[in-house]
Order: sequence, then structure tokens, then C-alpha cells
Amino acid sequence: MIYHHDLHPILFHLGPLAGTWYGLMYAMGFLAFYWGALHTSRAPDALVVEKDVGSLFTYGILGLLIGGRLGYVLFYGGSEYLFEPWRILQTWKGGMSFHGGLLGVTAAIFLFARRYDYSPLRIGDFGIPWIAIGIGLGRVGNFINGELYGKPTDGTWGVIFPSDTLAVPRHPSQLYEAVLEGLVVFLVLQWLRIKVKDRPGIQPAAFLVLYGFGRFLVEFVRLPDAHIGYTMGWITRGQMLTVPMILAGAIWLYFIFRAEPQPPPVVQQQGGGPLPGKSESGKSGKASGGKKNKKR
Repeated sequence: MIYHHDLHPILFHLGPLAGTWYGLMYAMGFLAFYWGALHTSRAPDALVVEKDVGSLFTYGILGLLIGGRLGYVLFYGGSEYLFEPWRILQTWKGGMSFHGGLLGVTAAIFLFARRYDYSPLRIGDFGIPWIAIGIGLGRVGNFINGELYGKPTDGTWGVIFPSDTLAVPRHPSQLYEAVLEGLVVFLVLQWLRIKVKDRPGIQPAAFLVLYGFGRFLVEFVRLPDAHIGYTMGWITRGQMLTVPMILAGAIWLYFIFRAEPQPPPVVQQQGGGPLPGKSESGKSGKASGGKKNKKR
């Protein structure tokens, strides 16, 4: 019953170029975010209008890629990047960091909100649920690559990975993370999106807690980075970076539910004019005539 991992990371060759399964997972994650955000923006109570989704998508991708790479260099890369900084551009060596990507996306949200005159909290409520799908697909890509696997296990669900010199069954920790950090987080956030609409910031706050808790648990059966190992003999670098996420999210949720509920803002029609009613500031909306949108 033990599965011998025999999946090849290369999906296809096109001359000197090679398409990878990991790259496909990234592309599918981006498409899932774009489709989900576009679909959500067409709802009557949307927090972002449809015409701005493309710009939000661009900001998010740039924040993810730049933050993810710089985060890896900062959190996992080591001192060699200080002496050979051009290696930062060699993304095929070392890869990306989730925590760096999170910081990059957060910066992108604030930049987008400032540029297009939205509320950063409402942008987080709008886009965060769809990010979880990309995280889950990325973990599936890790499994196909046969990387970031777990500790040895006696369970029949163990997997023998080709890069493992010991060739023993190991926890498929990538799939554990795909479920806990991807599917479970997505389902809970979607439920919150439907049921709780008067608490600005609840989606990003809940994401920090849910992702952080899932990542912290899986790290107990996932091998640490070989060049870093454990800190204090038992905690991994991933767990050290995840604890502040859980604490920040929990404190954020506490203050969210202590505050007075705030109804969702009125969004603009795709034609340019606002819907009847009042904006988030409480003032009656007027036709914008091409000006920036009201805050959401």
C-alpha cells in the first residue's frame, strides 16, 4: 500500500523551454483568484467593482512574486545573498517564501487601496478567500515535485520520495498542508463571507489564524529546511514565523468583534455611477464622472 512517488516535475518540453507541474499549479492559482474575484465583483453587495479587478489582480501578483522571493532570501536564504546579490534573481534556486509573499500581498493591497481609493480592510475581505485556493494548489505542486516532505511514518498512507536517500515511507505533509491551508481555509472564509458582512477585516484576520494554526500543526511532521534545522531542538523556522500570525489574527478578531458592526459600503455600478443610497462615509453618493471610487 505504500506509494512510491514516481511523478515527474516536467509537464512538457517546447524546444529548450520546459513547462513544470509546479508552474501549472501557480497559473491555476492565479486563474482561480481572477475568476473568483471577477465573479464576486458582479454581486450586488460586491466590495470591489468589476472594472478594478484586473488592476487588483496585477498588484496582487507583483506583491506575491516580489515578496515571496525576497522573503525566502531574508528568512531562509543565508548570508551568501549578501555577497552574491544577483542570486536573488535566480528564482529556480531556493524558491519562494509564503510569509514573504504574505507581506508582499499586504503591501500590494495598501498600494492598490491608496491608488483606487478603497478601504484596505474591505479589499482584504474581498480577495483573501480566493488566495487560499492558490495556496492549496501550490502545495500540490510541492508534492508533485517530491519536495518539502515529512518525517518517516508507519502509516499505510506513507510515501517514498525519490530524493529521499533513506528511501523510507514519509508523511506526505504537502498534501496535509493543501487540505488544511488551502481547502479548509477557503471553505471557512467563504462561510464567513456569506454570513458575516458587517465586520470589516474579518477575512484577513481569520485567515491569519486559520492558516497559521494549520501550518503550525503540519510542521510537527514536516522536515525542517536542511540548512536551518530546528531551533531549541524542536521548533522549525516555519513555526517561528507562524506564531506571530496566529497571535496577530486572534487579537485582530477580538477587536473586530468588540467594535460596532459596520454595514458594507454601497458599490458603484459598472456604468460609472453609484447605486442609490449612502456610501460608507454616510454621505449620499453622486455620479463620479470618471473620478476615483468611494472607499470600500
